[in-house]
Amino acid sequence: MSNTDVLIVGAGPTGLTLACTLAQRKVRFRIIEASPSPQAGSRGKGVQPRTLEVFDDLGIVDRVIANGSFEMNMLQHDGNGATTESPRRYLPPRPDAPYLSSLLTPQWRIEEALRARLGELGGRVEFGVTLSDYVQEDDGVTAQLAGPEGEETIRVGWLAGCDGGKSSIRQREGISFLGDTLETVRMMLGDVRLTGLDRDHWHVWRSAEGFLALCPLPSTDTFQLQASIAPGQDDQPSREAFQHLIDRRTGRQDIRVEETGWESMWRANVRMVDRYRAGRVLLAGDAAHVHSPAGGQGMNTGIQDAYNLGWKLAAVLGGADASLIDTYGEERLPIASWVLGVSNELMNAAVAARGFVLSRDEKTLQLGLGYRGCSLSQDQRPDGDGLRAGDRAPDAPGLSGSGESTRIFDLLRGPHITLLGFGTRWRSVVDACAATFGDDVRGYVIAASPHAATNLVDEQGHARTAYSDDALFVIRPDNYVGLVVADADPAPVLDYLRHITAPAS
Repeated sequence: MSNTDVLIVGAGPTGLTLACTLAQRKVRFRIIEASPSPQAGSRGKGVQPRTLEVFDDLGIVDRVIANGSFEMNMLQHDGNGATTESPRRYLPPRPDAPYLSSLLTPQWRIEEALRARLGELGGRVEFGVTLSDYVQEDDGVTAQLAGPEGEETIRVGWLAGCDGGKSSIRQREGISFLGDTLETVRMMLGDVRLTGLDRDHWHVWRSAEGFLALCPLPSTDTFQLQASIAPGQDDQPSREAFQHLIDRRTGRQDIRVEETGWESMWRANVRMVDRYRAGRVLLAGDAAHVHSPAGGQGMNTGIQDAYNLGWKLAAVLGGADASLIDTYGEERLPIASWVLGVSNELMNAAVAARGFVLSRDEKTLQLGLGYRGCSLSQDQRPDGDGLRAGDRAPDAPGLSGSGESTRIFDLLRGPHITLLGFGTRWRSVVDACAATFGDDVRGYVIAASPHAATNLVDEQGHARTAYSDDALFVIRPDNYVGLVVADADPAPVLDYLRHITAPAS
């Protein structure tokens, strides 16, 4: 019987993100996928700014952006052949946020980039392998795997169910999946290769029968088709069904479907779990929550589930307090609930408008989501405005040190915990933490002007504007603010760090 620390079931964006975070931290894991090969469908095609920040931290953001588009205007067609162009709002970067617009790219491109990164980190997906059975004990899980080479029994410390909305692991554990399935709200989806439309616009038609959207997928020669389907209308996606929908809803005969790829019928299945953990079994992504496509939230929320879970699993396996795993559900359940509400709101708006609603506002960008009030978010300053424990750690360019310019995200990138001390009096605290925790904690003292006690000079003031003139911030490995202190006493900082990582041996 072979042993490993974590078994990840499902190699979609959530499972791949979890695998990359574990590989970064040298955790032993296996990731299995029942499908014999990678999925080819576009599926979720909107990458939100917070997810781009995760990809920046993982080192894949440039390759993801290279296969996507931030700017694609929507062209709305009426029944008489007239068109109205609606600009897709693009927001330029700010010092605290290098990504402020969602990226349009097919989901298979995201998976492709994550698999490539996983390979660079020494990992690989085992395709065509299923979890046929498992038994959970107090100290681990014994799992039965079935694949091309036969059956295998392995022993793992943790089992991560990233196996989608129909998760067999969730069902096996008896975890409630609360919500509704609305057969009256359906969409036909598919990837199509067609002629007769330009690829510079996201094309939308509204009619009494329902809406039709054809979106050119960047870095491909296909469009994603989305069409609302009322009860009694065509139920089986196919090339013929797609062509009939296009003919009826556009009133045109020059748009011809040449070939189809991925095809799907979506029903409004809006649900979430009541807990993310059952002993040594953990859920993430669609296994824990399913959303409407409105607002492009589902894939992004799953990726961020994985990024929250990965560093905590690695820390506990490395000797940190085992209760750290409980904070995964504590932090992610409220996020899933909030995102579910936003998705529902956008879906209801689309149904009411009998059309297509494209939202690109603060509700969907996910930069404002955080963990204030949770047990790992500890702010020892008086209540006030500005950056607080539990918030996303903002970026800031214009830092100089040793003759080179850098930014906050450069300091945070990687699997370590980061200390940012604003003011020279934090030197002793940073040094004490470095001596105790070694490479797992990296500390920087930042000031407005050069000083013997500082690492970096905030020449442009962006860092002090985003953070503080005189406080120390502990930034978790998933780049959220964990602890903020105002007194230069190393004791509370050391205590906090002992909870989220293990001291250097």
